[in-house]
Amino acid sequence: MEEHYRAIIEALGEDPAREGLANTPKRAATAMAFLTQGYRQDIDEIVNNAIFATTNSEMVIVKDIELYSLCEHHLLPFIGRAHVAYLPDGKVIGLSKIPRIVDMYARRLQIQENLTQQIGTCVQQVTGAKGVGVVVEAKHLCTMMRGVEKQNSSMTTSMMLGSFREDQRTRQEFLELIRK
Repeated sequence: MEEHYRAIIEALGEDPAREGLANTPKRAATAMAFLTQGYRQDIDEIVNNAIFATTNSEMVIVKDIELYSLCEHHLLPFIGRAHVAYLPDGKVIGLSKIPRIVDMYARRLQIQENLTQQIGTCVQQVTGAKGVGVVVEAKHLCTMMRGVEKQNSSMTTSMMLGSFREDQRTRQEFLELIRK
């Protein structure tokens, strides 16, 4: 990857040996590996057996989970937050695991629509919940820095599974609680 970054710098008309750029190919390759580490993560390692029996059947919400991802079309960042809720069916997942799931999928080349679905499907599969709701809100630098150049635009996507899709009251409770 380092050599490819060096070639990109040269294609831009810059000298990759220049003092300010001398270590940039290595740094850029290291940064890209970090920003795409989700490809090298495994859900079983992320969850790490942190599934616990419960009698609770009320909604569990983890909101305002910051996320950073790269648009698969332009390799530019999109930055936002995710809100994830589920209705337990005999078991709950450790609190830190929901943000880790968000990060695992965000740290891949993505579009926000797929990211939202991947988070919801994963939480559903891991917890066996009666329902899962996910809302992702993000600002996309590909829209802000190039193309249409709209600085204040943002995108919201959602995925509702099980009770969140079937029961309007459950969906409404989730949406109201994440707005507080």
